[in-house]
Amino acid sequence: MFSFGIKDIIDILLFAVLLYYVYRLMKESGTINIFYGVLAFIVVWILASEIFQMRLIGTILDKFMAIGLIILVILFQDQIKRFLVELGSQRRWDFMRKLFHHRGEDDNRQLAWILPVVYACMSMSRSKTGALIVIEQSISLENYAKSGDIIDADINTRLIENIFFKNSPLHDGALIVSKGRLESAGCILPVSHDSDVPRSLGLRHRSALGIAQATDAVAIVVSEETGNISIAHRGKLSTRLSSTELEHRLNAIAITASR
Repeated sequence: MFSFGIKDIIDILLFAVLLYYVYRLMKESGTINIFYGVLAFIVVWILASEIFQMRLIGTILDKFMAIGLIILVILFQDQIKRFLVELGSQRRWDFMRKLFHHRGEDDNRQLAWILPVVYACMSMSRSKTGALIVIEQSISLENYAKSGDIIDADINTRLIENIFFKNSPLHDGALIVSKGRLESAGCILPVSHDSDVPRSLGLRHRSALGIAQATDAVAIVVSEETGNISIAHRGKLSTRLSSTELEHRLNAIAITASR
Protein backbone atom coordinates (compact mmCIF):
# COMPACT_ATOMS: atom_id res chain seq x y z
CA MET A 1 0.00 0.00 0.00
CA PHE A 2 1.35 3.41 -0.99
CA SER A 3 1.98 5.80 1.89
CA PHE A 4 3.07 9.41 1.84
CA GLY A 5 4.41 10.94 5.05
CA ILE A 6 6.50 13.76 6.49
CA LYS A 7 9.73 12.06 5.46
CA ASP A 8 8.64 12.06 1.80
CA ILE A 9 7.72 15.75 1.97
CA ILE A 10 11.12 16.59 3.44
CA ASP A 11 12.79 14.44 0.79
CA ILE A 12 10.99 16.28 -2.04
CA LEU A 13 11.72 19.71 -0.55
CA LEU A 14 15.42 18.92 -0.13
CA PHE A 15 15.61 17.66 -3.71
CA ALA A 16 13.85 20.80 -4.98
CA VAL A 17 16.25 23.06 -3.06
CA LEU A 18 19.25 21.10 -4.35
CA LEU A 19 17.94 21.27 -7.92
CA TYR A 20 17.39 25.02 -7.66
CA TYR A 21 20.87 25.53 -6.18
CA VAL A 22 22.48 23.53 -9.02
CA TYR A 23 20.40 25.51 -11.55
CA ARG A 24 21.58 28.87 -10.17
CA LEU A 25 25.17 27.71 -9.96
CA MET A 26 25.21 26.39 -13.53
CA LYS A 27 23.53 29.56 -14.79
CA GLU A 28 26.21 31.71 -13.13
CA SER A 29 29.00 29.54 -14.51
CA GLY A 30 27.60 29.60 -18.06
CA THR A 31 26.81 25.86 -18.18
CA ILE A 32 23.01 26.14 -18.04
CA ASN A 33 22.54 24.36 -21.39
CA ILE A 34 24.05 21.21 -19.90
CA PHE A 35 21.59 21.45 -17.02
CA TYR A 36 18.62 21.67 -19.40
CA GLY A 37 19.91 18.76 -21.50
CA VAL A 38 20.53 16.45 -18.55
CA LEU A 39 17.19 17.37 -16.96
CA ALA A 40 15.32 16.64 -20.20
CA PHE A 41 17.06 13.27 -20.53
CA ILE A 42 16.22 12.31 -16.94
CA VAL A 43 12.54 13.21 -17.48
CA VAL A 44 12.37 11.04 -20.63
CA TRP A 45 14.14 8.21 -18.80
CA ILE A 46 11.71 8.31 -15.86
CA LEU A 47 8.66 8.47 -18.16
CA ALA A 48 9.85 5.55 -20.30
CA SER A 49 11.14 3.31 -17.49
CA GLU A 50 8.88 4.05 -14.53
CA ILE A 51 5.63 5.60 -15.78
CA PHE A 52 4.89 3.89 -19.10
CA GLN A 53 6.96 0.73 -18.40
CA MET A 54 8.44 0.73 -21.92
CA ARG A 55 10.90 -2.14 -21.61
CA LEU A 56 12.97 -1.74 -24.77
CA ILE A 57 13.45 2.01 -24.56
CA GLY A 58 13.80 1.76 -20.77
CA THR A 59 16.57 -0.82 -21.09
CA ILE A 60 18.43 1.26 -23.69
CA LEU A 61 18.16 4.39 -21.55
CA ASP A 62 19.27 2.42 -18.47
CA LYS A 63 22.43 1.31 -20.31
CA PHE A 64 22.99 4.86 -21.55
CA MET A 65 22.67 6.21 -17.99
CA ALA A 66 25.43 3.83 -16.90
CA ILE A 67 27.91 5.46 -19.29
CA GLY A 68 26.24 8.85 -19.51
CA LEU A 69 28.58 10.48 -16.99
CA ILE A 70 31.65 9.46 -19.00
CA ILE A 71 30.08 10.77 -22.21
CA LEU A 72 29.22 14.08 -20.54
CA VAL A 73 32.78 14.48 -19.29
CA ILE A 74 34.18 13.81 -22.77
CA LEU A 75 31.79 16.12 -24.62
CA PHE A 76 31.58 18.96 -22.09
CA GLN A 77 34.87 18.80 -20.22
CA ASP A 78 35.49 22.56 -20.39
CA GLN A 79 31.99 23.44 -19.19
CA ILE A 80 32.08 20.82 -16.42
CA LYS A 81 35.48 22.08 -15.29
CA ARG A 82 34.09 25.62 -15.15
CA PHE A 83 31.09 24.42 -13.10
CA LEU A 84 33.25 22.48 -10.62
CA VAL A 85 35.64 25.41 -10.20
CA GLU A 86 32.66 27.68 -9.60
CA LEU A 87 31.21 25.21 -7.08
CA GLY A 88 34.44 24.97 -5.11
CA SER A 89 35.02 28.72 -5.01
CA GLN A 90 31.59 30.13 -4.26
CA ARG A 91 31.64 33.04 -1.80
CA ARG A 92 28.86 31.35 0.15
CA TRP A 93 31.43 28.82 1.37
CA ASP A 94 33.46 31.66 2.89
CA PHE A 95 31.06 32.31 5.75
CA MET A 96 33.28 30.41 8.23
CA ARG A 97 36.28 32.55 7.33
CA LYS A 98 34.28 35.75 7.73
CA LEU A 99 33.25 34.72 11.25
CA PHE A 100 36.86 35.03 12.39
CA HIS A 101 38.01 38.05 10.38
CA HIS A 102 37.27 41.70 10.74
CA ARG A 103 35.50 42.85 7.59
CA GLY A 104 36.42 46.53 7.70
CA GLU A 105 40.03 46.04 6.68
CA ASP A 106 39.08 43.50 4.00
CA ASP A 107 36.44 45.81 2.55
CA ASN A 108 38.90 48.71 2.34
CA ARG A 109 41.38 46.47 0.57
CA GLN A 110 38.66 45.33 -1.86
CA LEU A 111 37.88 48.94 -2.85
CA ALA A 112 41.38 50.47 -2.74
CA TRP A 113 42.38 49.30 -6.22
CA ILE A 114 39.39 50.79 -8.03
CA LEU A 115 40.38 54.47 -8.42
CA PRO A 116 44.00 53.85 -9.51
CA VAL A 117 42.75 51.37 -12.12
CA VAL A 118 40.01 53.73 -13.33
CA TYR A 119 42.44 56.67 -13.59
CA ALA A 120 44.91 54.53 -15.51
CA CYS A 121 42.19 53.37 -17.91
CA MET A 122 41.05 56.97 -18.44
CA SER A 123 44.58 58.09 -19.30
CA MET A 124 45.23 55.11 -21.60
CA SER A 125 41.86 55.66 -23.27
CA ARG A 126 42.79 59.25 -24.15
CA SER A 127 46.14 58.19 -25.61
CA LYS A 128 44.67 55.05 -27.24
CA THR A 129 47.06 52.78 -25.38
CA GLY A 130 45.91 49.17 -25.52
CA ALA A 131 45.54 47.45 -22.13
CA LEU A 132 44.10 44.33 -20.53
CA ILE A 133 43.70 44.30 -16.74
CA VAL A 134 42.29 41.28 -14.89
CA ILE A 135 41.12 41.54 -11.29
CA GLU A 136 40.99 38.29 -9.35
CA GLN A 137 37.82 37.45 -7.44
CA SER A 138 37.09 34.21 -5.57
CA ILE A 139 38.64 31.91 -8.20
CA SER A 140 42.43 31.88 -8.08
CA LEU A 141 44.32 33.16 -11.13
CA GLU A 142 47.64 31.73 -9.96
CA ASN A 143 48.10 29.52 -13.03
CA TYR A 144 47.56 32.47 -15.37
CA ALA A 145 49.82 34.71 -13.27
CA LYS A 146 52.65 32.20 -13.65
CA SER A 147 52.53 32.61 -17.43
CA GLY A 148 53.79 36.20 -17.08
CA ASP A 149 56.40 38.11 -15.10
CA ILE A 150 55.82 38.49 -11.36
CA ILE A 151 55.62 42.13 -10.24
CA ASP A 152 54.12 42.00 -6.73
CA ALA A 153 53.77 45.77 -6.40
CA ASP A 154 51.30 48.21 -4.90
CA ILE A 155 48.56 49.32 -7.26
CA ASN A 156 49.69 52.58 -8.82
CA THR A 157 48.25 54.49 -11.78
CA ARG A 158 51.66 55.45 -13.21
CA LEU A 159 52.96 51.90 -12.91
CA ILE A 160 49.94 50.52 -14.75
CA GLU A 161 50.44 53.05 -17.55
CA ASN A 162 54.16 52.20 -17.79
CA ILE A 163 53.38 48.48 -18.06
CA PHE A 164 51.13 49.07 -21.07
CA PHE A 165 53.34 51.72 -22.69
CA LYS A 166 53.71 50.78 -26.36
CA ASN A 167 57.46 50.18 -26.12
CA SER A 168 57.16 48.11 -22.94
CA PRO A 169 57.93 44.38 -23.34
CA LEU A 170 54.88 43.56 -21.16
CA HIS A 171 52.25 45.64 -22.94
CA ASP A 172 50.93 42.79 -25.11
CA GLY A 173 49.95 40.53 -22.22
CA ALA A 174 47.46 40.84 -19.39
CA LEU A 175 48.06 42.51 -16.03
CA ILE A 176 46.66 40.49 -13.12
CA VAL A 177 45.55 42.20 -9.92
CA SER A 178 45.29 39.89 -6.90
CA LYS A 179 44.68 40.60 -3.22
CA GLY A 180 45.00 44.34 -3.70
CA ARG A 181 48.35 44.18 -5.51
CA LEU A 182 49.70 44.10 -9.05
CA GLU A 183 50.72 40.48 -9.12
CA SER A 184 51.91 39.71 -12.63
CA ALA A 185 52.16 41.27 -16.10
CA GLY A 186 52.51 39.92 -19.62
CA CYS A 187 50.19 37.02 -18.75
CA ILE A 188 48.59 34.68 -21.27
CA LEU A 189 44.82 34.19 -21.00
CA PRO A 190 42.37 31.76 -22.60
CA VAL A 191 40.76 33.14 -25.76
CA SER A 192 37.00 33.02 -26.21
CA HIS A 193 35.70 31.56 -29.46
CA ASP A 194 32.20 32.88 -28.88
CA SER A 195 30.63 33.68 -32.24
CA ASP A 196 28.64 36.55 -30.72
CA VAL A 197 31.76 38.68 -30.28
CA PRO A 198 31.84 41.39 -33.00
CA ARG A 199 34.60 40.94 -35.53
CA SER A 200 35.72 44.50 -34.95
CA LEU A 201 36.97 43.49 -31.48
CA GLY A 202 40.48 42.09 -31.28
CA LEU A 203 42.44 39.56 -29.30
CA ARG A 204 42.40 41.60 -26.08
CA HIS A 205 38.60 41.57 -25.98
CA ARG A 206 38.44 37.85 -26.75
CA SER A 207 40.99 37.16 -24.04
CA ALA A 208 39.01 39.28 -21.57
CA LEU A 209 35.84 37.35 -22.39
CA GLY A 210 37.76 34.07 -22.24
CA ILE A 211 38.98 34.65 -18.67
CA ALA A 212 35.51 35.90 -17.69
CA GLN A 213 34.00 32.67 -18.99
CA ALA A 214 36.60 30.44 -17.33
CA THR A 215 36.61 32.24 -13.95
CA ASP A 216 34.71 34.90 -12.01
CA ALA A 217 37.46 37.46 -12.61
CA VAL A 218 36.80 40.99 -13.88
CA ALA A 219 38.64 41.89 -17.08
CA ILE A 220 39.02 45.49 -18.28
CA VAL A 221 40.06 46.27 -21.85
CA VAL A 222 41.24 49.54 -23.37
CA SER A 223 41.11 49.41 -27.14
CA GLU A 224 44.29 50.40 -28.96
CA GLU A 225 42.32 51.33 -32.10
CA THR A 226 39.46 53.37 -30.62
CA GLY A 227 40.41 54.03 -26.98
CA ASN A 228 37.04 52.56 -25.89
CA ILE A 229 36.86 50.92 -22.47
CA SER A 230 35.19 47.51 -22.10
CA ILE A 231 34.62 45.18 -19.17
CA ALA A 232 34.04 41.41 -19.10
CA HIS A 233 32.52 39.62 -16.12
CA ARG A 234 30.56 36.40 -15.61
CA GLY A 235 30.89 35.50 -19.28
CA LYS A 236 29.48 38.81 -20.56
CA LEU A 237 31.25 41.64 -22.36
CA SER A 238 30.14 45.27 -22.03
CA THR A 239 31.74 47.75 -24.42
CA ARG A 240 32.11 51.54 -24.77
CA LEU A 241 31.94 52.36 -21.07
CA SER A 242 32.64 55.83 -19.74
CA SER A 243 35.02 56.25 -16.80
CA THR A 244 32.02 56.85 -14.51
CA GLU A 245 30.29 53.66 -15.70
CA LEU A 246 33.52 51.73 -15.24
CA GLU A 247 33.91 53.00 -11.67
CA HIS A 248 30.29 52.16 -10.83
CA ARG A 249 30.64 48.64 -12.27
CA LEU A 250 33.83 47.96 -10.36
CA ASN A 251 32.39 49.32 -7.13
CA ALA A 252 29.29 47.15 -7.48
CA ILE A 253 31.37 44.03 -8.15
CA ALA A 254 33.74 44.74 -5.25
CA ILE A 255 30.89 45.39 -2.81
CA THR A 256 29.11 42.20 -3.88
CA ALA A 257 32.32 40.21 -3.47
CA SER A 258 32.86 41.53 0.07
CA ARG A 259 29.44 40.35 1.28
